[in-house]
Amino acid sequence: MNMKKQKLIRLTLSYLVIFAMSVIIIYPLLWVVGASFNPGQSLSSSTIIPKNATLAHYKEIFDPEQSDYLKWYWNSLKISTLTMIFSVILISLTAYSFSRYRFLGRKSGLMTFLILQMVPNFAALIAIYVLATLTKLIDTHLGLILVYVGGQIPMNTWLMKGYLDTIPKELDESAKIDGAGHLRIFFQIIMPLAKPIIAVVALFTFIAPFGDFILASVLLRSKEKYTLAVGLYDMVAKQFGSEFTTFAAGSVLIAVPIAILFLSFQKYFVSGLTAGGTKG
Repeated sequence: MNMKKQKLIRLTLSYLVIFAMSVIIIYPLLWVVGASFNPGQSLSSSTIIPKNATLAHYKEIFDPEQSDYLKWYWNSLKISTLTMIFSVILISLTAYSFSRYRFLGRKSGLMTFLILQMVPNFAALIAIYVLATLTKLIDTHLGLILVYVGGQIPMNTWLMKGYLDTIPKELDESAKIDGAGHLRIFFQIIMPLAKPIIAVVALFTFIAPFGDFILASVLLRSKEKYTLAVGLYDMVAKQFGSEFTTFAAGSVLIAVPIAILFLSFQKYFVSGLTAGGTKG
C-alpha cells in the first residue's frame, strides 16, 4: 500500500510540474497570438482572446504599401535556407573527417572548436564589423550568411561528430573491401545512417539566423535588405511609433516556417535512429 501511495504521489508531482511548465511556456505564446488580433495598437487586454478580434493587423503587414514585411520575410527565408544548406554540407564533411580520420592537428582542431563554441557571437561584433567593412560585405546578405555559417560550424561539428562516432567503423571497412572510395562511403553509407543528426543540425542552423537580431542589425543598413527581426524592431522603434499589435502579428507568423521544417524532419528523429541498426 505504501508503494502505491509513493507511486501515486510521484505521478501527481510529475503531472503538476508538467502542468506548471506548460502554463509558463504556452501562456506567453497565447498572449502574443491574442494581442495580434486585438484592435488598436495597445497590447493590454482583459482576456487572452480579444472580445472584438480583428485581422486588420495581418492585412496591414501583407499590404506592400503599408509595410515591407513580405520583403523582410523573404530575406529571412533566403538567408536562413542558404545558411542551413551550406552549414549542413560543411558540418557533415568536417564532422566526418574528425570522426573517421586521424591526422596531424586533429586534437588541436577539436579543442579549438570547443573553445570557439563557448564564445558568443556578440563578443566578436567589432571584429566581424571590421572584417565585413574590409571585405566590402557590409549591407549584403552574403556577408551575413558567411558569418552565420562560420558561427554554426564549431558547436554542430561536435554534435554531429559525437553521433558519427556511434556508427560502427566496420561498415566503412566492409565498403572499402568491396572497392568503395571515401566519398562513396560518405554519401551512400554514413549520411543515410546520420539522418537524425542531419535533421537536428538543419533545424538548428535554420532557426538561429531566422530569429537573429544582433548580427543582422550590425551588418545590414538598407531597409529593403532587413531581416524579420530587424524590420519588426524598426517598425516599433521609429519616432512616435507604437505599432505593438502589428508587431505581434508579424511575430506570430515567424513560427510558421520553423514549425513546417520541424514537422518535415520529425520522422527522421525516430526512423533514422532505428535505421542505423537494420542497415548493413
